Amino acid sequence: MTKNRFWLRECLHFCLHLRWHYQVLILSGGFLLGGLLSGLRTPADFLYHFLVIHLLLFGGATVYNSYWDRDEGPIGGLRNPPPLASWTHPASLALQFGGLVLSIPMGWIYLLFYLLSMLLFWLYSHPAYRWKGHPMLSLVAIGVSTGTNSLVFGYLAAGSPWDPLILVPATGVAFVMLSLYPISQVYQRREDEARGDRTFAVVFGTQAVLRFFLASYVAGVILVAIGFMIWQPWLAIVFPAVAVVAGGVTLWYLRSLRGDRSEYGNVMRVKYTMSLLFVLFLLAAMVIHHF
Repeated sequence: MTKNRFWLRECLHFCLHLRWHYQVLILSGGFLLGGLLSGLRTPADFLYHFLVIHLLLFGGATVYNSYWDRDEGPIGGLRNPPPLASWTHPASLALQFGGLVLSIPMGWIYLLFYLLSMLLFWLYSHPAYRWKGHPMLSLVAIGVSTGTNSLVFGYLAAGSPWDPLILVPATGVAFVMLSLYPISQVYQRREDEARGDRTFAVVFGTQAVLRFFLASYVAGVILVAIGFMIWQPWLAIVFPAVAVVAGGVTLWYLRSLRGDRSEYGNVMRVKYTMSLLFVLFLLAAMVIHHF
């Protein structure tokens, strides 16, 4: 009985570190935007691969990162991260490779982007490379793996053929996502410094994080708006107007950050609110476009 309880507790910890709520609410905007720009030609395939990408690829990558980090303080989507057993490392890889196998019918271009995301996740987390510990390499890893590639996944899963121009709004998604990324590092500065990780927030400080948010967010909104002009012109004006208001409110709120662990709740509320509003905007646009 004791062994069963111990095993169940380890499984529960593994499930918590998957942070599926975080994947769906925070990281799903790029995939949904790809579907919207494509016209959502194959909705069943789109929904199926939405689950594959967010539950298997992103979920597995999140556990993989948590396994190496051994965080004791709050992390994105998890205030009190529990310890992970040794078996969770191969399990996290099994999820990622499982998603790769399920993605084979999507063709070689889709698979190349999937493999690229996996590679960047490993480079980001593994102690032999630890891109997470470098301010600029960490931005590249996160921006491409969960930003640029996410939109490409959604665009192709929705039934559109490959078009290199899709990398314009895909890069915009990466910039918008990255604008909020260093903010999560602000309340983790002490742990990152103790681990020797030279994150963006550790190297450049809180004020630089705010300036980066503004520059990255503006660049991202412009590139996404260009994507709308090419594929969905009716949203090319609506989106920037909404984004400017949302960005202004967020910047005003973030100016009060000091870098204390106690600010975790406020930072996560900002990230969830911004990301959820973007998701709701995209879902509403899909409904209007198709019905």
